[in-house]
Amino acid sequence: MTEYFSLDITATDGNARTGVIRTVRGDIRTPAFMPVGTAATVKAMKPETVRDTGADILLGNTYHLMLRPTAERINRLGGLHKFMNWPRPILTDSGGFQVMSLAKLRKITEEGVSFQSHIDGRKHMLSPERSMEIQRLLGSNIVMAFDECTPYPATEQETEQSMLMSMRWARRSYEAFHNGSEHAEQNALFGIVQGGVFERLRRHSVEALKEIDCEGYAVGGLAVGEGQNVMFEVLDYTMPLMLKQKPRYLMGVGKPDDIVGAVERGIDMFDCVLPSRSGRTGQAFTRRGTVNLKNARHVDDPRPLDEACSCSACRSYSRAYLAHLFRSDEILGLMLLTEHNLTYYQDLMAGLRDAISAGKLQNFVRKFHEQRAMGDIEPTG
Repeated sequence: MTEYFSLDITATDGNARTGVIRTVRGDIRTPAFMPVGTAATVKAMKPETVRDTGADILLGNTYHLMLRPTAERINRLGGLHKFMNWPRPILTDSGGFQVMSLAKLRKITEEGVSFQSHIDGRKHMLSPERSMEIQRLLGSNIVMAFDECTPYPATEQETEQSMLMSMRWARRSYEAFHNGSEHAEQNALFGIVQGGVFERLRRHSVEALKEIDCEGYAVGGLAVGEGQNVMFEVLDYTMPLMLKQKPRYLMGVGKPDDIVGAVERGIDMFDCVLPSRSGRTGQAFTRRGTVNLKNARHVDDPRPLDEACSCSACRSYSRAYLAHLFRSDEILGLMLLTEHNLTYYQDLMAGLRDAISAGKLQNFVRKFHEQRAMGDIEPTG
């Protein structure tokens, strides 16, 4: 922790905690959900609308931004905050996951990952040092160490080899991040805990990151097909190993019940494309579960999508109108439903924060599951 970056825990309830991460770009209330702005934009949303949903921080993507428009161009134009008109905190991932999942003809060596762009086929090299350089050029407030996202399923031996390389890359990331840069003095580097579903390997990874002494932890390699029960088991034995005074970020998670269960286990930060991506396909998250607006039963329904929601989609439009927009392929439908889903997620985080502060988290969790179990109510008459 530095004078520019710190975590203040204001309350705990069991293993869950709430507080504030303080950065040079403003405070982040925890538990926090970060909308994903992959290519310097949250799709179908204006930055000020994203802020109105309650978001304190956005996520940007190193892989996509290094390819287009390039980190160097963004830096010349004043950095990512100015470029995308988001003056508040930004976290950038390291690019490793997208290289593994999107790039063509990738080759992993100790040096890093050489690959061909999925856009134009040009060759690139992404190493810990290059990842830190890109994130510095972007002006990220929370920088992620470069790592290899271990595929799932993988054997314990394969997972161990991958984790050990990620820890070596984490050391190189730390050294490159702190190489006399003013950016490092005012911002934060998070190490990424790997190790798959193996407790021994997760323990080794946490201890290695403690030695490196990053400003925060991320838990990687989950929500990749292992299932919720296994994910929670990994968190159950990983969370107690971590230093309590540092933020904990569960990468790529997730569904509302994933988030609630992870908060119960001590996670502070989340990101996921699910609310925005689902909003563009007609799926809405509500307090009674998910609603598919492409279903025929909504076309004559005058009710709001979620009566307890304050977003403009729920305040001003009926389910019938939203269903019409999706049936007509109108852009407004994508915009309204994305705004609604992001509002739902931010409302969920606010509810979790309030419940932890009041010492009533278990009551909140019980009500959360009871409401979802009821399902969406059919229109009457």
